Amino acid sequence: MRPRSAVKLALAGSLPERLRSLRDGQAAIRVATVGAALESGVLDALVEPRTTAALADTLAVTDVRLLEAFLEALEAGRLVRSGPAGHRLTRRGRAVLADDVVRAAYEGFSGYHTGLYRDLPVQLRGGPARSDIARHGDVIARLSRAFEPLVHDALAAEVERLRPARVLDVGCGDGTNLEHILRAAPEAEGTGVEVDAVAARMAQERLARADLADRGRVLAMDVRGLLADPARLGGPVDLALLANVVYYLPAAERSDFLHDVAALVRPGGTVMVVSTVAEPSAFSRHFDLLLRAQEGEMSLPTARDLAGYLAAAGLEVTGARRLTPGDPLHAVTGRRRG
Repeated sequence: MRPRSAVKLALAGSLPERLRSLRDGQAAIRVATVGAALESGVLDALVEPRTTAALADTLAVTDVRLLEAFLEALEAGRLVRSGPAGHRLTRRGRAVLADDVVRAAYEGFSGYHTGLYRDLPVQLRGGPARSDIARHGDVIARLSRAFEPLVHDALAAEVERLRPARVLDVGCGDGTNLEHILRAAPEAEGTGVEVDAVAARMAQERLARADLADRGRVLAMDVRGLLADPARLGGPVDLALLANVVYYLPAAERSDFLHDVAALVRPGGTVMVVSTVAEPSAFSRHFDLLLRAQEGEMSLPTARDLAGYLAAAGLEVTGARRLTPGDPLHAVTGRRRG
């Protein structure tokens, strides 16, 4: 580049922000490209190498020229490698399919996470609220696995302290936390409760694959339904876990909800609440906005709110900590008195 051209470029506007916008735009394209490759079925279809014609036939594609251009974009993104024999996945393409958290991240961030901002101008002017939580419960459950190692460390410490015989996982998602508890407490029995039927089925299947179905089961229902029939738990539990659940409830209902959960816990037992919290970080603010855009009164609590909810539910707050530096994920424990 000639010096004069460089000077003109520097004076044309905010050079740092222009560079940032181009870099961010390229990152957005990468996310959208992978998301489209998953949604269209192209990546899954290329688990086995295929020619363009065979791929078009497999996916019922009618616009072959557009498919060819898409494959070139996927090759530029290093997801697909093309040659005379056809198209096949690269190492990166195979990794997207092999790691379900990676897959869920691309599905979520190319979908409802960024769709929030595309639709926000309409919603700000009275447009309909979003329904991402109800429509994408399976993706949300899978994406939450990214934080599970952090939650599992805290759970292991609590299990070691309590040595529970009976546990309850409220809003158990795909069941990974319940599986971890049952492995850490080999004498314990556990019940997961999940209102999303798809996630509940995933959780039951996980327990079966882990050979834990004899000690763990999943109920597709609201946990408050157990108050009328607590015998379904086999008796009061020693530990009740609520991991990334409370922010789906209106703030005014959270203490009462925790009070209901605590009624299923034996005196001296523990209620453990794990939640992403509201704080001045980009992801926290984004997630809070996503929740507030949903149908219902959803929002992130603050770390102080979590302890307040437990105290208002009649529990003695016994611990509160950030699970990892720099991440807005906190755990708070409360002991049932008596």
